Amino acid sequence: MNIDKVKKVYLIGIGGIGMSGLARYFQHLGYAVAGYDKTETELTKTLDGEGIAISYEDDVENIPSLFAEPNEETLIIFTPAVPKDLAIKNYFLEKGHTLFKRSQVLGFISESRFTIAVAGTHGKTTTSTMIAHILKDSGYDCSAFLGGISTNYNSNVLYGNNDVVVVEADEYDRSFLTLHPNIAVVTSADADHLDIYGDESHLIESFELFLGRVVEGGTSIVKKNLPFGDDILYANDIPCDAYATNVQVRDGEFYFDYLSEDLKIENIHLGIAGIHNVENAVAAITVAKLLKIDASKIVAALSSFAGAKRRFEYIVKNEKHIYIDDYAHHPEELRAFLTSMRKLYPNKKLTVVFQPHLFSRTKDFVDGFAEVLGFADELLLMEIYPARELPMEGVDSSWLASKIDLENKRIVSPEEVLKIVEEERPELIVTVGAGDIDRLVKPLKKLLGDVS
Repeated sequence: MNIDKVKKVYLIGIGGIGMSGLARYFQHLGYAVAGYDKTETELTKTLDGEGIAISYEDDVENIPSLFAEPNEETLIIFTPAVPKDLAIKNYFLEKGHTLFKRSQVLGFISESRFTIAVAGTHGKTTTSTMIAHILKDSGYDCSAFLGGISTNYNSNVLYGNNDVVVVEADEYDRSFLTLHPNIAVVTSADADHLDIYGDESHLIESFELFLGRVVEGGTSIVKKNLPFGDDILYANDIPCDAYATNVQVRDGEFYFDYLSEDLKIENIHLGIAGIHNVENAVAAITVAKLLKIDASKIVAALSSFAGAKRRFEYIVKNEKHIYIDDYAHHPEELRAFLTSMRKLYPNKKLTVVFQPHLFSRTKDFVDGFAEVLGFADELLLMEIYPARELPMEGVDSSWLASKIDLENKRIVSPEEVLKIVEEERPELIVTVGAGDIDRLVKPLKKLLGDVS
């Protein structure tokens, strides 16, 4: 596939965060773009408002005729999440089209551009968004494909006037092995997606293969103490430590110093909260340093960085209530998030609303979930969000709750969450999870946003 010859793009599953980014990117280039998704969402409504035609019925009659015949100008992209018997997908196959996954298309794009790829079982969305913001804000510029909506730009895709692209590299289904990074960043490699990998060793192997795809003369930036061999760590990079020191919280804001063997930057103000985000910022600064961006511009960009939606996102912050929403859905993500909450607000009662994501993940990491959810003062535990999975016998939120050493815990429905919050009016509340818990954000904001 020669990506530079494409003029028409149809996306099957266009409403996903990654697929919608590709749709926007190709439309920005002036291509004809359309797609299908089974459900109308706020994101698909936004795409429609931007002029991208979307069908919500699995009916081949709704496919615009200009996409019918296979040729070098037509690109059909699909998400593996769509069912195998989807009529629209099978229509394109029967017509003789070659269908490509999003990850493959990102691979085509990265092959002809200077690519900064950010991988990790957690931290990759914030870190890639942070790097892109530094490059944009400093005037260096870039395009970017992000796994979340950047608050600064209100988009999951950014457009640049150079050949530099920042890509969030997804380890799920080994998608990141299609990329050709000039700079590869790995923020974390905790056991996850064991339904795909089987065990942690195969996940680690996949990250090693990702680092092995760094182009000749490229650079790897890897969090210290990850279980990769030195031959991987230092195959293409300049071996040196970079870290944060003098980390402080002042009036609810994080400050730190950056230190490496050839650069020290003092009193950096980070525009978003979280000790884990200080760590993400160290990786972002190291990328910017490699690109020779001036330290003063890096500092200014980090201070103005507003994060990504659902990543330590303040929804309500007034004199009576603080409400934060976060995507954390793995024990280590929860640990980082809740530890930062305790550091920021040590004297406030912490109410945690958590929706487990996937039966397999809950089963694989039940003890880790039980430990970190015990950090709460009050836990409102929702039922497991199944996503792509069927139920597993004995794996449910009651089982998880039985393992949590916490007196004040309840299993609740979304409606019960709203009722409890309305009655108790918690001073510090967080919603965490990767399912549809984000549907609670607007009603909770309405309940807590009025200080009267």
